[in-house]
Amino acid sequence: MARICATESITLDGVMQGLGRPDEDTRDGFAHGGWGDGYQDHVVMEFMAEGMSAKGAMLFGRRSYEDLLRHWTSVTEPNPFTDHLTHAAKYVVSRSAGTRLDYPNSTLLPGDAVDTVATLKKELDGDISVIGSGELVRALHAAGLVDSYVLLIHPITLGSGTRLFGDADRRDLKLERSVASTTGLIIAKYSVKL
Repeated sequence: MARICATESITLDGVMQGLGRPDEDTRDGFAHGGWGDGYQDHVVMEFMAEGMSAKGAMLFGRRSYEDLLRHWTSVTEPNPFTDHLTHAAKYVVSRSAGTRLDYPNSTLLPGDAVDTVATLKKELDGDISVIGSGELVRALHAAGLVDSYVLLIHPITLGSGTRLFGDADRRDLKLERSVASTTGLIIAKYSVKL
């Protein structure tokens, strides 16, 4: 059975919406897009490169799949993300069986996210990484399907926006590792206590 690890960038008040750029996710009138700009440094890049060098499949919600792959496949400078995102086995959850997947090594999981991911988790071995995909992660968290989290906690509060865990029930986590960046960002790896 596979283990699911979700990697998420969040603010101190738990917002995960619109990290990368102003127009990334404006749902519900969100006006703080691009809030993650300026917090990347060599510490963050080295930590993320570690994760990208590990073998395993990737899991995405449709929106994150399209956005992340479109961005990283257009970047020309060397980085730890493009090669991994292109070559890794990618599973994409979508409510629509007609969803088109434009990138190599991609498999569609149509239907209910919790059901399809629970089946995938039983069928695969090793690690399945989720990057972003907040709506998907909230559903999997509520169903008890996420085994660990890597949270990139940015030293900022926004006061509004979609929070990673929403109004989910309590889950106890165990801190496995933490690293501080030079910009005040904290990377914390947690396992979910059973």
